[in-house]
Amino acid sequence: MTSGFIPGRGAASPFARETKLLALPPARIHPGGLFEGYASLFSVADLGKDVVEPGAFRESLTRRGPAGIKLLWQHDPAEPIGRWVSLHEDSRGLFVRGQLSLAVGRAREIHALMREGAVDGLSIGFKAERARTEPRTGLRRLQRVDLWEISLVTFPMLPQARVSAVKALQRAPSALHA
Repeated sequence: MTSGFIPGRGAASPFARETKLLALPPARIHPGGLFEGYASLFSVADLGKDVVEPGAFRESLTRRGPAGIKLLWQHDPAEPIGRWVSLHEDSRGLFVRGQLSLAVGRAREIHALMREGAVDGLSIGFKAERARTEPRTGLRRLQRVDLWEISLVTFPMLPQARVSAVKALQRAPSALHA
């Protein structure tokens, strides 16, 4: 695991970030590196028994905006691979649109893996600001989180979340023969 990221619960540092993984469905692949999907689904328990509540990202998204939330590879802060074009909560969860920076070698590799269906997971990196644990079920309900980053990952914590589309800018036929 990458230094600075502490998975699961009970992080000792107030600055410790948690990560939650969400797999995305197979995608249409386009050469431009644009993709979209859900980084988190509301009211669905992940494999770590966390449930993100509707509105949990609202304050963080308002404060940071897409430019303030990093697009990383496997939660590694040394591996930025693009930028978030848009992030918003809807009735289902946190819907994201990202742009891989295809001038970066690692982003080109990841794009190729996405085209092959080998990588399709999304995972959130955050600090829980308000949460409550249900004693009977052990579920932790995340009511407010400070979202720091969203990563493309191999193994997501929430299996239902996957990249739903990978898009590209349309090229003119003459540009293909130049």
